[in-house]
Amino acid sequence: MQQRSSVAELAESLRKDLDRYSPGEKLPPSRALVERHRVSPVTVSRALAALVAEGLVVTRPGAGAFRADRPRAGVPRPGDTSWQEVALSVETAGESVPRSVDASGVLATLATLPPGILEFNGGYLHSSLQPERALAAALARAGRRPGAWDRPPVEGLPELRAWFAREIGGPAGALGASDVLVTAGGQSALTCALRALAPPGAPVLVESPTYPGMLAAARASGLRPVPVPVDADGVRPELLAEALRATGARVFVCQPLFQNPTGATLSAGRRREVLAIVREAGAFVVEDDFARRLVHEDAAPLPATLAADDPDGAVVHVCSLTKATSPSLRVGALAARGPALERLRAIQVVDSFFVARPLQETALELVGAPSWPRHLRTVAAELHIRREALVTAVRRELPALELRHVPPGGYHLWLRLPQGTDEAALASAALRAGVAVAPGRPYFCAEPPAPHVRLSFASVAGTGELAEGARRLRTACEEVLAGA
Repeated sequence: MQQRSSVAELAESLRKDLDRYSPGEKLPPSRALVERHRVSPVTVSRALAALVAEGLVVTRPGAGAFRADRPRAGVPRPGDTSWQEVALSVETAGESVPRSVDASGVLATLATLPPGILEFNGGYLHSSLQPERALAAALARAGRRPGAWDRPPVEGLPELRAWFAREIGGPAGALGASDVLVTAGGQSALTCALRALAPPGAPVLVESPTYPGMLAAARASGLRPVPVPVDADGVRPELLAEALRATGARVFVCQPLFQNPTGATLSAGRRREVLAIVREAGAFVVEDDFARRLVHEDAAPLPATLAADDPDGAVVHVCSLTKATSPSLRVGALAARGPALERLRAIQVVDSFFVARPLQETALELVGAPSWPRHLRTVAAELHIRREALVTAVRRELPALELRHVPPGGYHLWLRLPQGTDEAALASAALRAGVAVAPGRPYFCAEPPAPHVRLSFASVAGTGELAEGARRLRTACEEVLAGA
C-alpha cells in the first residue's frame, strides 16, 4: 500500500514539473530522480510508466525519458448521463427482480485504504504471508512450457483438472478430471453456478449470515436470496427443510467449512441431514469450500468435502487457490456430475471462453512444487498465531463485544455488538481511529437479529498490528457506545 502511494505521489510531482521542459526535451535520469525524491528505482520506473501511459512522457531504450511532443489535452467537457437513469430502471413485463446491483459489501473488502489505516476488513493474506517467491518461480517455469500461450481447452488444462479432482474428491477418488471445470477464481465460479442452477426470479436459499459477494452475485443474476439461520454447528437442518418446502427453491448455497462470517463448521450429523434433505427436495447444494487451505495448525483433521460424499450429483462444489496464495492468482474450480456440469460448462464458455493458459500453467507449477506443502504449513501456523493474538486483544480491549465462537480455520472473527449499536457509526468511528472493520449488515439478506462486526486477522502485517487495531477499535467503541 505504501509503495502504491509513493508511486502516485512521485507521478504527480513529475507531472507538475513537465511544464519546465520543452516538448521533446530530456527529463533527468532515473538515478537523479531517485536521489532527489528519496524513493526507490522501482518507484521511479513505475511513476514514469504512469506518465507514459497518459501520453505525457515517451521513453527511448538507452536514451532516457523525454517530454512528449504533443501538448496535454484539456479537461474534457462533462457529458449529460442523466438519461441512463431511465434506461437502467425501466422494467420489462414480467420482470420480478430489480436489475440494480449492490456491490458495497464486496467493494468494502477490495478498497485500497489510505496509508496508516489497519486493514481488519480484508479478505486476502497479507503480502508477508503470500508465497511470492514460489509464485514468481512458478510463473517463470510456466512461461517456458511448450505451448504456454496457446489456447487451452475450454474446460481447463487436463493436469490441473485432475489435481483439483484429487483435492475435492479425496483419497477415495470420488471425482475424476472430467467432473471439474477450471474457473477464474471462486467468485466467478459462484456466479456461474447460480446462473446455471436457477432461473431469473427464482428463490435461492442461503445461510444467514453469509458471504456478501454471494448475495450480490445472486441478486445480479435476478435471484431472490432467502435466509436459513446457522448456529455453531452450521446450517440448521429443520429450518432448511422448512425453507425448501415453503419456497420451492432448488438451490441452497452453503459454506460447510469455517463459514464466512461465523467460522462455523457443519457437524458430521448435520452433513448427512443436509444431503438427505436436498436430495428429497430434488435440489442442489452449492458447496463454497473457500477456506479449506486456510486451516489452522491446531485444528482437528478436516472433514471431506460434501461433494466427496455425494455420488448422485446433488452437490456442485466451488473452490479456489486465491485465498491461500494471492488475490491475483484467480484460479479456481467447479465440480459437478451429470447434466449440471454441461450447463455450467456452457455458461462459463459464453461468459469468458476460458481461463488464460499462462495462469493455469502457473497454478499447476505452484501446486506441484515442493514449496507448496511448506507454504500451507506456514500459513496454518501463522493464522493460528494471529487468531490467538486477536482473540486475546479482543477480550482485553473490547469486553462489550461478544465472541461466541473461535474457529480453527479461516481468517476472521465474528463479534456480536450490544443491542442497539449503530454498525455504520461504529465502522465510521473505527476508520477515524485508524482501523477498517466490516459491519455485519451486508452479511444478512434480511433483517439481522442483532448488530455484528467482522474482524479479519490475515490482512495485517503481524500480531503487533492486531493488538494496535484492537486498541483503536476500543476508542471507536467508547465513542459510539457512550452515545447509544
